[in-house]
Amino acid sequence: MTTPPHLSSQLAVNVLDAHSLLAAFGVLGVGVVMFAETGLLIGFFLPGDSLLFTAGLLCAGTADRGLKLSLAPLLVAAAVGALAGSQCGYLLGRKAGGALLTRSRSARLHEGAQRAEELLERYGHAKAIVLARFVPVVRTVLNPMAGALGVPARTFTVWQVTGGLVWSIGLTLAGYALGSSITGIDKYLLPVIALIVLVSLLPLVTEVLRSRKAAKEARG
Repeated sequence: MTTPPHLSSQLAVNVLDAHSLLAAFGVLGVGVVMFAETGLLIGFFLPGDSLLFTAGLLCAGTADRGLKLSLAPLLVAAAVGALAGSQCGYLLGRKAGGALLTRSRSARLHEGAQRAEELLERYGHAKAIVLARFVPVVRTVLNPMAGALGVPARTFTVWQVTGGLVWSIGLTLAGYALGSSITGIDKYLLPVIALIVLVSLLPLVTEVLRSRKAAKEARG
């Protein structure tokens, strides 16, 4: 029995490759990946930043293989997935405490949990929740960590929504803007995505440097 072409492409999808995910599942795939990466610990390896940016780029209609997405449904799917995922992660952490992390054997996941806890302690709840959105793995584990550590639900919700909208919509629109303004930008997709990921880390780097400067002045 021959497998239909569209089904065959979905079965062969590479979950680590943004273009492969989008080709197989389109806008719906973006929402599901955003939910899994921000709400489920097993989703820490998924390509959140690159997926958002690549999806935005494909909305501009400049990418290869004729793959094109619609911007409005994409923005909705990205935002809903990111916000619902974070809230789900928080509720799981609040219910199960640290048991979820304890069961995992992933060194990368535990390192991310440590960084998430440090963020919460160093910058306070609001700033840490927003900054974590821009750091891969940390944005996955901070949500259950916030629940396990007793961050107030209202505080978490307000700031995860703020950070989630800036991150999901901002990266998507950045891809769309670049794709609309530069013809053939998809040929340089990998270096552009690397640049976008670096830029997305700037808020965290800026905050770390400012914090160190303040601590140095306090000691002086």
